[in-house]
Amino acid sequence: MLDRDGVINFDSDDYIKSPDEWLPIPGSLDAIARLNRGGYLVAVATNQAAVGRGLMTLDVLDSIHRKMQDALRAAGAHIDVVVYCPHAPEAQCECRKPKAGLLRMIGERFGVDLRGAPFVGDSIADVHAAMVVGAKPILVLTGKGMTTLHDPSLPADVAVFGNLADAVASLLERPSKSLTA
Repeated sequence: MLDRDGVINFDSDDYIKSPDEWLPIPGSLDAIARLNRGGYLVAVATNQAAVGRGLMTLDVLDSIHRKMQDALRAAGAHIDVVVYCPHAPEAQCECRKPKAGLLRMIGERFGVDLRGAPFVGDSIADVHAAMVVGAKPILVLTGKGMTTLHDPSLPADVAVFGNLADAVASLLERPSKSLTA
């Protein structure tokens, strides 16, 4: 499982609000291709508050995800499912990370127990959502990762990697429980 903004693509404090603003982090698409070839199902769980704040529509979000999937196909990769929370934080919904609704949707979609499954993210919300379902949180230092690294609520045992490519290399060297298990 992967977060999107800050893990697969560059993040923005002003949100990614159009396909033109979606730019992959170097190495991220190839890393997903490596996961695909390694037999992993790849799911994305992403908060998209820009929808809830009226900064973009669901149609625009879908077009951003189409651009992402097109770029992945060009790299010989794919994402099996994208789940997103379109709500603003004020909505206090159950799907917005750090709550675990998105991750539970992934588990239900594939009929798997998420305990021990890797979840790669760049924010403390990603880490906490992973912990709620017993997944293995993995922090990357891209996006908000450097800030998250210094968050006092970050557990000391969270694996930390420079980027998605480094995290994937480690997962493939020492496979942990994947969604295919």
